[in-house]
Amino acid sequence: MTEDTSKSPTPRVPANRDGVVISVDAMGGDNGPSAVVAGMAESADKNPEIRFIVHGDEVQLRRLIGRRKVLADRCDIRHAPGVVTMEDKPSQIARKGADTSMWAAIESVKQGEAEVAVSCGNTGALMALSMLRLRKLPGVNRPAIACLWPSRNAQGFNIMLDVGADIKADAPDLLQYALMGASYARNGLDIARPRVGLLNVGTEEHKGRAEMKQANDLLIAAASDSNFDYVGFVEGGDLPGSRADVIVTDGFTGNIALKTGEGTAKLVGEFMRDAFRNSIMSKFAALLAMSSLKRLQKRIDPRRVNGGVFLGLNGTVVKSHGSADATGISAAIKLAFQLAKSGFQDRLAARVAKSAGISVSATDAETSS
Repeated sequence: MTEDTSKSPTPRVPANRDGVVISVDAMGGDNGPSAVVAGMAESADKNPEIRFIVHGDEVQLRRLIGRRKVLADRCDIRHAPGVVTMEDKPSQIARKGADTSMWAAIESVKQGEAEVAVSCGNTGALMALSMLRLRKLPGVNRPAIACLWPSRNAQGFNIMLDVGADIKADAPDLLQYALMGASYARNGLDIARPRVGLLNVGTEEHKGRAEMKQANDLLIAAASDSNFDYVGFVEGGDLPGSRADVIVTDGFTGNIALKTGEGTAKLVGEFMRDAFRNSIMSKFAALLAMSSLKRLQKRIDPRRVNGGVFLGLNGTVVKSHGSADATGISAAIKLAFQLAKSGFQDRLAARVAKSAGISVSATDAETSS
């Protein structure tokens, strides 16, 4: 028997669109639409300015959203029968994914209905669709994915990019990553003048590939007029350190560093649990240290920093972890809201346009010398 949905009208975004409208792919991710809607409810409860356009199976979404009073009259449900799975190839989705919730979520940003899109789905497919539908900003050769890395800095996190959008990056690309990362730091972490470092195999100026040395020269030239401080080359040990706020690298290196960091954190956590379970005395020690352990867990909890931002496109897209629960999805939505409220996209476009001029000037000077 088909469920009658005519008695439960779709919640609508107010006609005046007061607040920030976020487009949500409700069907992506490992935990399904129930986790996504729960995360939306957490965000809505904390911030009355957020409105949602929600894409996915209409019957499921009506039922799930209808149970959350805090979402009443704050959601516009858009039916999308197709779902992008984690196994789908990006090229196939780009060709045949027009009926999917992921495509629809990005399309709402393209059409100006929403400021930001949020999805827990397949990263490769999300980047492919974002580039296809939103297109790159003028002057951008390679978009980047920026992630937050727990650190000793006052803000608690560093920004690293690229972490997997493209495995290659030449010197002008690395300059653009620096400018985009600095803009993200200002608007997402409230750092007035971010410190930018270039990830290399050593801190000495003579080390690294030729494009690293060229990027180093470009960053030195750009720093004074671009509202960031360039600290030079940094090493892998500086990723969680306090030397830089933004760490720039190519997508191949960045993705390996990110996955290595996540795996190491998981391993250390497992070792700690095994150690505290080893004997009666260690279990007693764990009880005594419980408050400290909870503070540590909260500080390094990946759910609190959930959300990689796609930079360099004509629109903002936030990628949540595929395994995110309601808390993680709420964090990704909070990040999307902060970026939208700050006017991040317009400021980013201006920075990218400036970087194109710097790159051209540097190339001309090198040619004439």
